[in-house]
Amino acid sequence: QVQLVESGGGLVQPGGSLTLSCAASGSISSLTYTGWYRQVIGKQRELVARISSGGRTDYADSVKGRFTISRDNAKDTVYLLMNSLKPEDTAVYYCNAYNPFTHPSNYWGQGTQVTVSS
Repeated sequence: QVQLVESGGGLVQPGGSLTLSCAASGSISSLTYTGWYRQVIGKQRELVARISSGGRTDYADSVKGRFTISRDNAKDTVYLLMNSLKPEDTAVYYCNAYNPFTHPSNYWGQGTQVTVSS
């Protein structure tokens, strides 16, 4: 059972940068995946980036080269560095943790709003 708390959302101008943080209640080192999803009203929640327990990363095509996911096991925290932000990045961003050995297997943070606008 994992509890996740996101922080770092806010308003940023196009081309700017923002870093999101996700603090977990327990160790994240053994989790299969931790990562970030985002959702725009009226659309399905989509994967932005994830990192496996072994450090493998995956990114949505729309953010490759702009976003970087990282993990600090000592702090039980996952980060999402977002560079060159675009208006279409505007969404509620949710931290996610997946562990097939827990019930439920997926855990979600409460979400943090990211708005990219002039």
